[in-house]
Amino acid sequence: MKLLEPGTEIDGFRVVDCIHAGGMAHIYAVEYAQPGRSPGFPMAMKIPRMTAGDGAENIVSFEVELTILPVLSGPHVPRFVAAGDLLRLPYLVMEYISGQTLQDWMGEGRGRCDTATIARLGAATARAAHSLHQQNVCHLDLKPANVLIKEDGTAVLLDFGLSCHAHYPDLLAEEMRQAVGSPAWIAPEQVVGVRGDPRSDIFAIGVMLYELATGELPFGAPTTSGGMRQRLWMAPVPPRRHRADIPPWLQEIILRCLEPVASNRYPSAAHLAFDLANPEQVLLTERSERLRGTPWRTHLKHWLRAAGMHYQPSPLPAQQIEDTPILMVAVPHADVTDATLYSLRQAVARSLGIRPGARLACVTVISPSASSTSDSQRSETTLHRQHMARLRQWAQGLDLAGHPVSYHVLEAGDVAHALVRYAANNHVSMMILGAATHGLQMQRFIATVPMRVARDAPCTVILVKQALPFEQLGQGFAG
Repeated sequence: MKLLEPGTEIDGFRVVDCIHAGGMAHIYAVEYAQPGRSPGFPMAMKIPRMTAGDGAENIVSFEVELTILPVLSGPHVPRFVAAGDLLRLPYLVMEYISGQTLQDWMGEGRGRCDTATIARLGAATARAAHSLHQQNVCHLDLKPANVLIKEDGTAVLLDFGLSCHAHYPDLLAEEMRQAVGSPAWIAPEQVVGVRGDPRSDIFAIGVMLYELATGELPFGAPTTSGGMRQRLWMAPVPPRRHRADIPPWLQEIILRCLEPVASNRYPSAAHLAFDLANPEQVLLTERSERLRGTPWRTHLKHWLRAAGMHYQPSPLPAQQIEDTPILMVAVPHADVTDATLYSLRQAVARSLGIRPGARLACVTVISPSASSTSDSQRSETTLHRQHMARLRQWAQGLDLAGHPVSYHVLEAGDVAHALVRYAANNHVSMMILGAATHGLQMQRFIATVPMRVARDAPCTVILVKQALPFEQLGQGFAG
C-alpha cells in the first residue's frame, strides 16, 4: 500500500503527516476534517499493510488489535477513537502520545544505561504491564519499540496486534500454527504455543532489562523455531559477566525474569516493579553471584526436562494477580498499645496463611519533625534505622516462609495521605491497619487516619480492632 499524502481525507479524518512506515503498518498523524472538532488530544491513524505480498498475520493482528484496544483503559495505553471497515479500508485511530520508546533510549549504543535508569525504566514498564494484566490482557509482544516512556516517566504500551484477552477468542491461536512473537523477546511457553500467561510479559521485560544493562540480547536474535526453542533449556550469560559494575540485586532481578519455567519468575509484574523500586531489599539468591554460564551438564538436564514438559493453560491474569497479591501493613510507632501490635500481627498472619507467595510490605510513617530535630544527617539515618529495627522486631512473630517481605519508613506530615499514596504507587492489593480507638461520637467530628485511608485507598482495607488473648490481659505484650 502506498503512503497517503498529507491532506488525504478518510471517513472524516485528515492526514497531517506520516509518522512511521513499518513492515506491518503505516502510522499517520491525523486530525478531524471538520473545523473546530477535536477529541482533546492528538490523534494517530494506523493502517495495516495488506498487499498480496504481506502475510496473513497482518490481517489477523489488525483484527486482534481492533478487538482489544477499545476495551482497554488507563494511563498506560493510548485512548481509542475510531476504526475502519476491514473490507473497505482497515484503520485504527487512537491517541497519539509523545515520548521516547525504549528503543530510542538504547540508541546506537545498544543499551548500557546506568543502574538507576535501568531500574526506573524497568519499574515503569512493569507497572504498565501490571495495569494490562489487571484487565485480563497479556501483551505478548513487549519489546523496546513497543514501550513508550513519557516525559513524566510513565510507560505506555503500544501495538496490541499479538495480544491475548482472556474473555475474547484468541484469533492468533486459532489461525496460526507456529510461535507468534518477536524472536528476541518471546517467552519459552510462547514458543510451544501457550498464550495468555502474564509471566510471558515478565520474561520479555527481563530481556529488555538485560539489553539495557549489557547492550546484548540474552538469547541473541534467532531466525528459526529451533533457535527460539533453545531458551527452554539454555540460561543466558550472567549480566555481570558482560559488565562487572552491575550490582548483584539487578542481576538477581534480571535472571529471575528470564527463568525458563514461568512459575520460577515473578508471580506478577507488580512484584517485579516493587523489587526494582526497592533494590536495597531484594532477596538475593545464587542467581546474584553467577559469573559463568551454565555448565553443559545442567543444560542437558534442562533439555531433558523441557523435552518432557507439558505447559498448562494459565489462569485468568487478574486471578493470578489476586492469588499472589502485595499486602501492606501499617505499623504505628507512637501511641500504640501492645494489644494493637498483637492484633495487627494476627491479622497479617491470617492473610498470609491463605495466600501462598504473597508479598508483605511493613510500613510505618514518621513525622518530618522527628528527623528535622536531629543534629546531623548521621543521626537522621540512625532514627530511620531505629524504626526499621522496630518493624523487623514486630514481624519476628510471623511465619514468612515463602513470602517476600520488606520494611519501609515513610516521612510525612499527613499519615493517611502517605499510606494511600504508597499503596497506589506499589499496586498494593490489601492494606491492614489498626482501627481508631476514638469513640463513635468523636469520629463524627474528626476524620481519623483509618477512616480517611478506608475512604481513599485504591485497594481493600482491613481495619483491625485491638484484642489480646485472655492469658495476656494485664501482663503486657512485647511489641
